[in-house]
Amino acid sequence: MKSTHYRPIVLLLLLVSLLIACSQPAKQEVRQPTLYWDTSTPEAEGIDPAELEAIHQDITKGSYGLIDHFLVIRNDNLVFDQHYDQDYVTIAQQYDTTDFQYNYDHSAWHPFYNGTQLHSLQSVTKSVTSMLVGIAVDEGLISSLDSSIAPYFSTYDVDWSDERKSAITLHDLLTMRSGIAWDEENYDEASNDCIVMELTDDWIDYVLTRKMDTLPGTTFEYNSGVSVLLGKIVHEATGKRIDQWAEEKLFGPIGITDYYWKKTPIGEIDTEGGLYLSSHDLAKIGYLMLNKGMWESKQIISEAWVTASTEPIVNVSEKVGYGYQWWVPKHQGGQAEIFAGNGYGWQFVMAAPAYDLLVVFNGWNIHGQPEKSTWRALEERILPNTKL
Repeated sequence: MKSTHYRPIVLLLLLVSLLIACSQPAKQEVRQPTLYWDTSTPEAEGIDPAELEAIHQDITKGSYGLIDHFLVIRNDNLVFDQHYDQDYVTIAQQYDTTDFQYNYDHSAWHPFYNGTQLHSLQSVTKSVTSMLVGIAVDEGLISSLDSSIAPYFSTYDVDWSDERKSAITLHDLLTMRSGIAWDEENYDEASNDCIVMELTDDWIDYVLTRKMDTLPGTTFEYNSGVSVLLGKIVHEATGKRIDQWAEEKLFGPIGITDYYWKKTPIGEIDTEGGLYLSSHDLAKIGYLMLNKGMWESKQIISEAWVTASTEPIVNVSEKVGYGYQWWVPKHQGGQAEIFAGNGYGWQFVMAAPAYDLLVVFNGWNIHGQPEKSTWRALEERILPNTKL
């Protein structure tokens, strides 16, 4: 016969355990980055699934070159999400593989950071930088976009005697109309100002000591250096380095916990091309902009800033506009039909507001020109096969 000597003790322990469990607050479900959105099907969200599958097949067979990720979100639902494995170690062997953070052929740095799923965003970093400027403006830490940038750089030995340089405003930097002489046309040329800047120790000094060639606010000239200045301005205005500001004001609130951000040799954050995010977290950035700065029930960035950022303030060409470090590849009547972050190697986060649709492509096409471009895929292939 089994002893019942321990039964009261066991019952007591069970009772205590139940009391402890009941006293604990219910655990909140934590959405992982890859599962933030509810999932749906293209058909249910009004997109022809055959077209998305056709794009996928074109990527698989190499028509779009080296593509690492392709995802589509519509009506707050993730409807297409595909990763593609590329052997970048083998691909890089035919090129210079010097271990340096700005050697774009070194597979420890590009396109993924050190074997993680953090993908180089290149100049999409500029678009994120603009968002961080906007938050500082929203909080009153930057009072005006129309005053001279000179006070933010008082510790630098800059000759402000050229009235054009002293007249540069924050608005001029945001819209790439600084008037600073800058050549960033060909990334294969060693004389490219962006490449030269990335090889110097003090990037800010390099940018501020360039000569002027036009009146600020008049001529669009793509200049990665001005995005570096924007990062420093945020630092000066907030008292926090921009990666810390991002973590507190942008990344944290929208659930981005894993990222990498390059630093210059003297410790400044590379706000022109140094940010790495997963493709899903990049989608969060685009999703926030598509939703006019609102994340769930909280306004992260003011709607006014998002609107200004994605308007064609500058006409880069007959068709393409530019806002506050965001491209506007299609617009009508001063309103964006498509706005986008655009980075070297084919980093694209593209939104079509009227369709409530967001597309992300990550890739690494830095040698040669593939048959097709993912930059055109949203406008030419996806939207024509999507119901309004």
